[in-house]
Amino acid sequence: MAVEVILKKPVAGLGAEADVVKVKPGYARNYLVPQDMAVTATAASKKLVEGLKRRRAEREAQELNEAEELATALKKATVTFQVETSVSEKVFGSITTQDIAARLEVMGFKVDRKKLVLPKPLKGLGEYEVLLHLPMSVQAKIKVVLEGAVKEKAVEEAPKAKKGKKPKAGE
Repeated sequence: MAVEVILKKPVAGLGAEADVVKVKPGYARNYLVPQDMAVTATAASKKLVEGLKRRRAEREAQELNEAEELATALKKATVTFQVETSVSEKVFGSITTQDIAARLEVMGFKVDRKKLVLPKPLKGLGEYEVLLHLPMSVQAKIKVVLEGAVKEKAVEEAPKAKKGKKPKAGE
């Protein structure tokens, strides 16, 4: 048996605000209603739906506007990494979504690394386009550049200890 509730807030996996959904009675009674996420659907509470729909439309319009502004700003931005390479231009390590998200945050863009689409970590020099999924199905392409800096291996010989006796403290 299921009960109808009207969602007051978006609930992941269930619906957005102003949606009338059917859920199990225990879920509604023990979680949705006490958390102020939903109300039981009655004739009186269905009048509440109009106000919720208006609030939902305003929120979605604002989220869409913010996502489009962020996408426009990110398209102009270039994320550059100085990576150490060997003489044969092999990159030591790799650049991952976590690295890109951290660099974007330093640049003033707060993005979730889980929303960055990177099939595999970047391990070669050059330019790459990384896709970012933003709210409201907006996508942005970010230009990522890997520039090399040759890592020189300086081989320094440490002074060799004399064989035999161990030096005593104070010697």
